[in-house]
Amino acid sequence: MELPLALLQSLQNVKGFNEEAFIQVHQSGQQITSIRLNPVKFIPQLAEQNLKFKTEGHVLWSSNGCYLSERPSFTLDPLFHAGAYYVQEASSMFLEEAIKQKVDLTKPLKILDLCAAPGGKSTLIQSIISKESLLVSNEVIKTRVNILTENISKWGASNVIVTNNDPKDFEKLKNYFDVIVVDAPCSGSGLFRKDPNAINEWSEANVALCAQRQQRILANILPSLKAGGCLFYSTCSYSPQEDEDILDWLMQEFYTDDKIPTMESLRFTLDDDWSIVETVSEKTNAYGYRFYPGKIKGEGFFIAGFKKMDAEDGDKQTAHRNKKNKKTFEKLSNAELQIVQPYLIHANDFFFIKQNEDVLALPASLERDLETIQQVLYIKKAGVKLGAIIRNELVPAHELAVSNIINANVNRCEVDLENALQYLRKQEIKIECPYNGWVILTYKNLPLGWIKVIGNRINNYYPSAWRILNK
Repeated sequence: MELPLALLQSLQNVKGFNEEAFIQVHQSGQQITSIRLNPVKFIPQLAEQNLKFKTEGHVLWSSNGCYLSERPSFTLDPLFHAGAYYVQEASSMFLEEAIKQKVDLTKPLKILDLCAAPGGKSTLIQSIISKESLLVSNEVIKTRVNILTENISKWGASNVIVTNNDPKDFEKLKNYFDVIVVDAPCSGSGLFRKDPNAINEWSEANVALCAQRQQRILANILPSLKAGGCLFYSTCSYSPQEDEDILDWLMQEFYTDDKIPTMESLRFTLDDDWSIVETVSEKTNAYGYRFYPGKIKGEGFFIAGFKKMDAEDGDKQTAHRNKKNKKTFEKLSNAELQIVQPYLIHANDFFFIKQNEDVLALPASLERDLETIQQVLYIKKAGVKLGAIIRNELVPAHELAVSNIINANVNRCEVDLENALQYLRKQEIKIECPYNGWVILTYKNLPLGWIKVIGNRINNYYPSAWRILNK
């Protein structure tokens, strides 16, 4: 692996960089695989018992992250499709520690994950926030929204809204979010070991282009952050232009009317065993945190945190906009509520709306937030899609089956690995099932999706777009 000379030269004076060790670890061919368990679906203490592959220690800065001794075929593991875990690079899991250190997670929060696809950081955030909190998971690129929606659906949460918008669109939600996470598009040098092809795409010109893009994204999104709110900025780049220089830009670019800096740099507490390198930016001494492969068990990563110091009357502006332009959702009739509520656990904790033929369920505490967001953003997914009511019967959606709000009393049928894979390939399955009608197929007691049993026939309702193509 031939690393770009210009990159190596640019890192000579960066704290923690050791050229010889850096080159050696990239040439070693070592691959590290890590996953993060879904704490609602998969009890971490039972991981060894339920996983078909061996774990090899925990990610030190993650409550649910663990390393694997080798990289298996996740595609052929039904638990992966059931949302029992997410395959995520270990370094990026530090976001959990950063948020926990600087944000009061006991409070209801509004959180934005701005550049969210494919969903690693969004599923991480959702696992640590309260049920009363709202996560808006946004992806700018339209072609990447579908995979984000799929992963959020499999994770099973009802307090997530998936949007497909440019950062500038969020300016209309002034002072709205308590936390904003910007995992910014970058030149990708931190992924060289994981993806050697990324080396061919790296250039100094691309670094400069990415830095400009990162500034635009941050400038557009900052008005949406509440006074006192936290911004977490990260990249998978080693280049100072995309890391420490961006921190200086944030500290110097934004001021109150009294010429006081808007952004306060946040310092994280590190354990010595983590071997994470704390750096400070050249001009403003803003704190940043570098993850070097070889020092840590993971890939290249950079993260920093900020607190917004100015106060603006954004909440009142948002409320005024709601009052002026308020749109109403089509609510369910009492008869329709009687049809859908038996499918849910704690059904009274949700509000229900219709979107075309589909019925959606969201936590009751988020009804006003949904009204606000749908006025200014394009919503790809909101809450959990329950299905469509046809002839006084719910034709259930796949999202409901794999959600965390499904009632345990819904009929279920457990299958072995062979039949689970047949189902996930959307092929015919032949099993003994004691029920008729809609039944949830489970593997190791985790829902995979719906089947419909009609006499001796079993219809497979796994989503065609999600089916396994690997034989």
